[in-house]
Amino acid sequence: MPENKRTASGALGGIVGLVGLSAAAGVLVTAAVTPAIAVSGLAASSAITIFDNMPSYLEPDRLMLPTTLMAGDQVLAKFYDQNRSPVTFTQVNTVMYDAVLSSEDPRYYQHGGVDLIGTTRALLSNAAGNDTQGGSSISQQYVKNVLVQRCERDARATEATEATDTSPAMPAMTRDEALQACAEEAITASGVEGYQRKLQEMRYAVQLEKQYTKDEILLGYLNIANFGGVTYGIDAAAKRYFNVSAADLNIGQAAILAGMVQNPNRFRLDLPEGSIYDADGVAYNKQADGSIDDVAQGTIQALYTLRDNGEITQDQLVAAADAYSETKGRQLYVLSRMEEDGKITHEQYVQYALEPISPSLTSTEQGCGVSQAPYFCQLVVATILSDPAFGAEPDDRLRALRQDGLTVQTTLDLRMQEAAQNAMNDVVPASDDRLRLGSTALSLEAKTGRLLAVAQNTRFTQDPTQAESDPSYSSIVFAGDSDIGGSIGFSAGSTFKLFTLVDWLEKGRSLNEQLNGRLQPVPNMKNSCQGDWINTTRYQINNFDENPGYYGTPLRFTRESLNTGYLTMAAQLDLCDIAKVAKKMGVGTTGNGKEITMSVANQIIGSDNVSPLAMAGAFATVANGGSHCQPKLIDKVTDADGAERPIPERTCETVLTPEVAATAAFALQGVMDSGGTGATANPRDGTPVLGKTGTHEAHETWMIESSSNVTTAVWVGNWDGGQETLFRKYANGYQLSDMRYAVARQLQSAADEFYGGDRFPNPAQNLLRVQLRDVPNVVGRSIDDARSALQGAGFSVTVGSPVDAEFGGDRVAAQDPSGSAPAGASITISPGNGQGGTVPDVTGRDYNAAQAALRSAGFTNLSVNCTTDAAAPEEARVTGTNPSGGTAANKGTAIVLEVVKKQCQQ
Repeated sequence: MPENKRTASGALGGIVGLVGLSAAAGVLVTAAVTPAIAVSGLAASSAITIFDNMPSYLEPDRLMLPTTLMAGDQVLAKFYDQNRSPVTFTQVNTVMYDAVLSSEDPRYYQHGGVDLIGTTRALLSNAAGNDTQGGSSISQQYVKNVLVQRCERDARATEATEATDTSPAMPAMTRDEALQACAEEAITASGVEGYQRKLQEMRYAVQLEKQYTKDEILLGYLNIANFGGVTYGIDAAAKRYFNVSAADLNIGQAAILAGMVQNPNRFRLDLPEGSIYDADGVAYNKQADGSIDDVAQGTIQALYTLRDNGEITQDQLVAAADAYSETKGRQLYVLSRMEEDGKITHEQYVQYALEPISPSLTSTEQGCGVSQAPYFCQLVVATILSDPAFGAEPDDRLRALRQDGLTVQTTLDLRMQEAAQNAMNDVVPASDDRLRLGSTALSLEAKTGRLLAVAQNTRFTQDPTQAESDPSYSSIVFAGDSDIGGSIGFSAGSTFKLFTLVDWLEKGRSLNEQLNGRLQPVPNMKNSCQGDWINTTRYQINNFDENPGYYGTPLRFTRESLNTGYLTMAAQLDLCDIAKVAKKMGVGTTGNGKEITMSVANQIIGSDNVSPLAMAGAFATVANGGSHCQPKLIDKVTDADGAERPIPERTCETVLTPEVAATAAFALQGVMDSGGTGATANPRDGTPVLGKTGTHEAHETWMIESSSNVTTAVWVGNWDGGQETLFRKYANGYQLSDMRYAVARQLQSAADEFYGGDRFPNPAQNLLRVQLRDVPNVVGRSIDDARSALQGAGFSVTVGSPVDAEFGGDRVAAQDPSGSAPAGASITISPGNGQGGTVPDVTGRDYNAAQAALRSAGFTNLSVNCTTDAAAPEEARVTGTNPSGGTAANKGTAIVLEVVKKQCQQ
């Protein structure tokens, strides 16, 4: 802060400094304008020495420019520290050049970089104890802006440090404070530092004019100058305040903008100060002590003059000054300078003096919050800030986002985004009083990994207070993970069965094997990565809706999402291998980055938190014939000159054989057919789709489906980890647990319309085979022994109704089938009822003996069929029975004896 009074010695020191700097200024101006003039004297020689030792070359840095995220040919979002749109010399209306030169540097085209008159005036002011500012030429102001931008480019918030024995504590500094420090260092340094800064500024300015033309420097100044807030450069200022390009500015607008450069944030039009009125109704601002501000006073006086001269009325005077008295004063000053310089006529001066300041503001909002796809945008931002393609260090990546002027072509398809958000808005409310209801829907191009859309039920905000107070707002991207999006993922439920299915097929196992999927304690399971066996303490995992399970095939288990069936499958595999399958298909870690190890049985049915984006990529692998493409958000990046920059590396890699992928797709298509758990989500538009449902403990639900071209993933659940059930709760006409189907169906329908899809390849026949095994003969064994023997051989067992047999109780009297049967087939075993026997073979016996034998065996319902034969003996002889001998039959069965006799009785 300058002192109001100066001591004699202080004034003398200022004069001595002034003499030296004046001599140096004279040397600089003389060297640039009239090199033949000689300078002598000790003070001048000292100044020349200082001058010679200062750097002379200042290369203007690349302008700080906004980075723009694009979706096709539409702007998705912008990010910047300085909102700027550089223009060429001819893209600026000449009135703007007239306005800034008349008000800032009227002798610009006559001097060699330093205006001696203006500089001397500034030095005298400094000698009087004021800050070193003002009096600078356009070239000097350009130099100053270049230096300020260089400082601002590297300005970052710093952490507080503790004091040590060798250094004092450093207080924390925010980025705004760092920017302010840059401005103060470049602009408001006083005393000796002020002299040195001014001298260096002059040195640079003179050299600058040797390297660039006047027009180049003037344009450079207008492109770099600040016009209030984050608005930089004349074109951005024209668009911000008047909604026109720099080429279309009129005289009044140009005068306003030229006036702003002196103190941009004081005269900016988007934050007008409240005004009060004097006795004549003229707006002006008062200072803290009640006096009228000098600039406001100038406004009043200039307008009074026009009124008193009869050139404007009192009403026109009030209208012209209202609400922007300070800015109006600056405009009038610029207009008056333009009139004095002959750049405008007096009539034009009056015209624009009369015209009230009436900005037409355009938005300077930036960031994902103003994007039509804010959550997708946030994923892109997180990628830029974390991927080395945008810089080796965090600060480099932040500069890339906010200063480097990149054009980032994203993968977003606005057609798909609109469909996704419309589906979300139609079905899932932004919040629910009963739980922290969250939902996300995304679409992924299966053959490339390109992310086409991301929708969310909540409204996007980066204000933690708003998110805390209003559950309909969130900054978390549910589709992402902790690295990009801030989410830790969600329990995948039965969608995670995909990896057990794939491992089953990779081991050569058939989809048509018969397995025991009945409810039972979880069997011990092999995990060769973790001590070989897990789950030695057996417990029970239930099926959805209390389903007791059944004997069935992996094909049916998949279609109906039977937990116990998949537990049986996993028990015949190695959980370590299932974890490896998940990893190679893009789901090797949880949403917060922890490795998935499959160390407990619950993980088979999706207890791990994973990101919807990763799960979509896994299902896309199957749809894409076994090739896994890492999710991709950025197609192309170009710099401000149009040159391509590297993009984040994303690869596609074949991780499944075509046979395994095709057979897995075959199984997953059953999920989407009638009778499958995902049938409700099938668009049924003629495009083949595969899919899988998932439910975790009734509080998280999933639907993932895919054509051969586009994969859709939808999650609906408690986003904060709560365990409120989604069942028997309704909103928007849907049960919360069923919302996933409606959203997925609408989104997949759009994908089918825009991208189509082909028929999936036929499954591998060897993975559909029915395996035959020998069936043990268990007739005569107890029911328990028979069941154990059959199950041990890989068959399921059904106990049928009792059948005729000599014995009763729990002994097996019959089995079906016998011999051989498909692996896992159900064998029916039937106990005896004690009412059966074997018909004795009495063929060749005489009738009486045969009758006695049959009665002795318990068959008493006898009859005779006699045949006469002259050659036969007198006594009847048995030729056979019906049923025949050796046949098992109920003892009440009628037995017919066939006999032959010489003469049968009539």
